[in-house]
Amino acid sequence: MASEAGYINYFERLGLANDAHPGEVRKAYKKLMKQLVQEIAQVEVTADRRAQFMLQMATLNAAVFVLKDKERREAYWAERQALIELEAEWCGLDDSDEARHDVLRPKFDSEVRSFLSKYVQEMPLNAGSDHEVLEASHWDVAHARHATQLLRQYRHHLHHDILERLPYHEVTEPKIDWSERQKTVAELLEGLC
Repeated sequence: MASEAGYINYFERLGLANDAHPGEVRKAYKKLMKQLVQEIAQVEVTADRRAQFMLQMATLNAAVFVLKDKERREAYWAERQALIELEAEWCGLDDSDEARHDVLRPKFDSEVRSFLSKYVQEMPLNAGSDHEVLEASHWDVAHARHATQLLRQYRHHLHHDILERLPYHEVTEPKIDWSERQKTVAELLEGLC
């Protein structure tokens, strides 16, 4: 079984089971957003905390935006599951099956980039125009502007975490003849004098 780490789980983000209905999604979102807003009001907001709070707010907004709509929810979950299965297939390949590795690598890379762009970057920003999200989080244009860079960095971080566990072919160490290199450097230096 492939790891699910990196494939953002909005049900988990809201603390819900995967079969939670839209009413539960809205209720969990409002509760978590209220807690987050209260936490923001109670602490000194430094630049790092602001970025952390903005990212938390954006992912909560995306979670409710995606999960409360049946079509978006089903598309999100199907795409997520397909990526997890594709990773499992790739990781399960025998090292000698280079042809299959060569087919799965670009397919997986394309699909994981698409998934992360859509659900980690686009959906949080699209959620900012949703009435329910606006009402609970007071998201505005300034939030969206600041969140854009944070979401891009977060997407990159998740992508990096996913790639680190994948079976890329080992790169062989170059064979270096150090005595030959020393001889060449000595000749070069001699020619300069």
